[in-house]
Amino acid sequence: MKFLYEKQTRRFYIFLAVLCVLQIFLLGVCGAVQTWGIRRVLVERELAAVSYLLEEGVPPAVAASAWNHTKVTEEGEELLEKIGHTTHTQSYLLLLAEQTSLPLILSLLSEGILFGAVLLGSAGLYFQRREKLYERAEKVVAQYGDNRFDGHLSAEGPGAVYQLFWRIEQLALSLQAKSEMEYKAKEFLKDMISDISHQLKTPLAALNMYMEIMTEEAAHEETVKKFTEKSMQSLNRMEQLIQSLLKIARLDTGNIVFEKRRCFVAEIAAEAAADFLERGKREGKKILLDADLEETVFCDFEWTKEAVGNLVKNALDHTERGGIIRISWKRSPAMVCLNVEDNGYGIAPEDIHHIFKRFYRSRRSGSRQGAGLGLPLAKLIVEDQGGNLSVQSVLGEGAVFRMAFFESDGI
Repeated sequence: MKFLYEKQTRRFYIFLAVLCVLQIFLLGVCGAVQTWGIRRVLVERELAAVSYLLEEGVPPAVAASAWNHTKVTEEGEELLEKIGHTTHTQSYLLLLAEQTSLPLILSLLSEGILFGAVLLGSAGLYFQRREKLYERAEKVVAQYGDNRFDGHLSAEGPGAVYQLFWRIEQLALSLQAKSEMEYKAKEFLKDMISDISHQLKTPLAALNMYMEIMTEEAAHEETVKKFTEKSMQSLNRMEQLIQSLLKIARLDTGNIVFEKRRCFVAEIAAEAAADFLERGKREGKKILLDADLEETVFCDFEWTKEAVGNLVKNALDHTERGGIIRISWKRSPAMVCLNVEDNGYGIAPEDIHHIFKRFYRSRRSGSRQGAGLGLPLAKLIVEDQGGNLSVQSVLGEGAVFRMAFFESDGI
């Protein structure tokens, strides 16, 4: 009886049951009416027969006894045969049968026709509504096939049909999510190609110019040496740009699986700073580590080191000679915070909400190093591990980048 779980089917089934009960009731009413009619005809026939006997001079006692007499005699049978009243006589020749059976037949026939008409009409209406439901479902499914998800199937209510609609809706959601992912992947690839093309245009143009100069000035050793160094700088910049773009692409597409473990914060900070110590000495800037050597954090060591290194590089890019970059960390009840602080140029209020956008460079940056990918990459690394990266800055006084790692899942 699972088909009764569906609302429309259940209603139609109840309607048929009520219709059958009504049919039985009408048949009972018709039977009662016909029984009353037969009794009336019989009584009238009896009255007519008694009246005739009395008119012919038959004593009332004899006439009364005739109706209570049950014995059948040969004389009686012969008399009825003579007047044509036997069991083989056609019903239309018997007045009593004609008066009682014809109305009964007509009544039952009318009631049967009415019942059939109501049953067929209601069934037709039910199947018409069901056909419209299927037509609407077919249109919606066709739209799903064309990657259009504006319409939806009604999946409310129990029953096999609505369960099927619910399954189709779940499949449509999966198709929609897949379609959106494919669209985003195409847009991402298009943007990535555009970004790479745009960012590589400048260093490639510079390299081309340097090569022309070195070709023309091949006899001048100092000129060749100078532009060779510039070429190496451009090549290094291109390599860093491509590596950063590839890392961002891997993070964006979910191809990175972080191997999180308990790590010493001091070790992460020391290895991240080690890559920039030589540059700091060359530019007259200090990188200091100031915090508890035993403190730990639950994270992916290599990727977190990459994020810290990007923050240190950003600080070096925006700090004058003699500046100080300080790396510190502190535990609170819910998190571990790692700060990279500098006393450099600071960030203008109109730029502070945009610095984590890819390739964003402030008008104040001028000719400073950087392609605008370090901070977005650091933010991706931290947030993909469930953390948070924020910044506080006062223009002309420096900036503090704060990496927060929430420890509820790692302890």
